[in-house]
Amino acid sequence: MKPKEVLKYAEEKNIKVVDIRFMDFPGIWQHFSVLISELNEASFEDGFGFDASSIRGWQSIDASDMLVIPDPLTAKIDPFFEASTLVLIGNIADPITRRPYSRDPRFIAKKAEIYLKSSGIGDTAYIGPEAEFFIFDDVRFNSSANQAYYKVDSIEGAWNTGREEHPNLGYKPRHKEGYFPVPPVDKFQDMRTDMMLTLQELGIDVECQHHEVATGGQAEIDMRFKPLLEMGDQMVWFKYILKNIANRQDYTVTFMPKPLFGDNGSGMHTHISIWKEGTPLFAGNNYAGLSDYALYGIGGILKHCKALCAITNPTTNSYKRLVPGFEAPINLAYSGSNRSAAVRIPMYSDSPKAKRIEFRTPDPSCNGYMAFSAILMAVLDGIENKIDPGEPLDKNIYDLPPEELKNVPLAPGSLEEALLALKEDNEFLLKGDVFTEDVISKWIEYKMANEVDSIKLRPHPYEFNLYYDI
Repeated sequence: MKPKEVLKYAEEKNIKVVDIRFMDFPGIWQHFSVLISELNEASFEDGFGFDASSIRGWQSIDASDMLVIPDPLTAKIDPFFEASTLVLIGNIADPITRRPYSRDPRFIAKKAEIYLKSSGIGDTAYIGPEAEFFIFDDVRFNSSANQAYYKVDSIEGAWNTGREEHPNLGYKPRHKEGYFPVPPVDKFQDMRTDMMLTLQELGIDVECQHHEVATGGQAEIDMRFKPLLEMGDQMVWFKYILKNIANRQDYTVTFMPKPLFGDNGSGMHTHISIWKEGTPLFAGNNYAGLSDYALYGIGGILKHCKALCAITNPTTNSYKRLVPGFEAPINLAYSGSNRSAAVRIPMYSDSPKAKRIEFRTPDPSCNGYMAFSAILMAVLDGIENKIDPGEPLDKNIYDLPPEELKNVPLAPGSLEEALLALKEDNEFLLKGDVFTEDVISKWIEYKMANEVDSIKLRPHPYEFNLYYDI
C-alpha cells in the first residue's frame, strides 16, 4: 500500500490507534503508539522521534535522537489490542542527515537484497525458516549474589507422570518421542491451530503445524518461503503472535534454544534459494539435483559457518543445543536428506522450483533480519568465489569412526568461539556495505560484555553438585 491507501484503509477499518514497531539490535520487537489523528501522508517521510539511547546496542546518550519512519507496505491490524490498532513497521534514520541507521537490522536486510541484485547473480532470495519453540505452563527463574535457579513446567512434561493433577490422566510424551503423536498425548493441537489461523488471517502463509520431538510442549509451525526482507518482517510477527496467543490462554512460549536438559533443543532450519527473473537458480544436474550455483553456495556456508553462528546462533544457550547426540548439526558437511549434516538438500520434490539449500545450524533466538542477511551473504560469497564444498557426506555423521570424523570440521562450541570467528572472518559480510564494520564490532562488543562475560562471572547451580564437598 501507498501512504494514501494506508490512510484510507485505516478509515475504512475505523482504526483508533497506530502502533509503530521496529527491531532492536539483539532482536526484540519494540513499539510505541500514537492516535490515528497523528498519522498523515507526511508521517511516511518525516517519521516519529524517539530516544535511541534507551535501545540496546544503539546510540549513546549524547546522540540519542533518532527517527522511525513507518513503511506503508507493512500495514497490518493487530489481532490482540483492545482498541482497533494499525501496526506499521518502521525504518530507523538519523534526524539530521536523514540517512538510514546502520545498526537497524531491517536496513541490513534491505541492503542484502540490494547487494544480491547488484551482484548480477539473482534478484530474489527466498527464505523459509522452520522455527521450533516450547509451550510451557509455568516458568520461574532468578539469579542473585547467593542463588540461581530456573524451573519450567508443562502438563506434557515426562517428569510429571507421577504428579498429583486431580486426576493425572497420563498421556505425556516421553523424552525424544514427541514427533508426533495425536491427542490426547499432544495437548496443544488446538492452540497451534489457533496460532496458524491467526498468522493466516494476517496474510502470513503457513504450510503446517505439528508437535516436535521433545517432551514438555515442543512445537513447530512452518511459514511458506518469502523474499528475505518480507520474511524478516514475518518472523517478528510470528514470534509476537505465538507468544500472545499462548499468553492469552495462560501459557508461555519460548524460542530459547535449550530450555530442557536431556531432550532436543529448538532449532530453526533455514531454507534458502536464489532466483532470477522468475527462474530458480539452484536446480541442476549435479549432486542431489543441484546447480553449480547451489554447490558453491553450500561451499560459502560451510566456509563461513563458524562466523555465521555468531549471528544465527547468538546466545550462550544456543551452544547447549549444538552438542553431539541429538539431531542438531555440529559437523560442517552437506548431504541429501541426511539430517546430521549442517547443510541438507531436501529431497521431497523433483521440481526445480523446490530445489533449495537447508542450513540446519541456526536457532530461533536469532535476529531474523540479520541472520537471513548473513546466510545470503555467505551463499553469495561462495558463488562469487566458486567455493568447492567438497564431497557430500551421505552417512550418519554420529556413527562415523574416529579416523573419518576427525576430518569433518565442527561448528563453534560456544558463543565466545563464534564471536572470535566472526572477528576474524567478516569480509564476506562487508560487501556492498550490507554489514558495516561498526555493526560487526558493536555486535561482538555487546555480546561479549552482556552475555559471554555475564555467564562466565556467575556460579552455575550444577557446580554445587560437582564441587561443594571438595
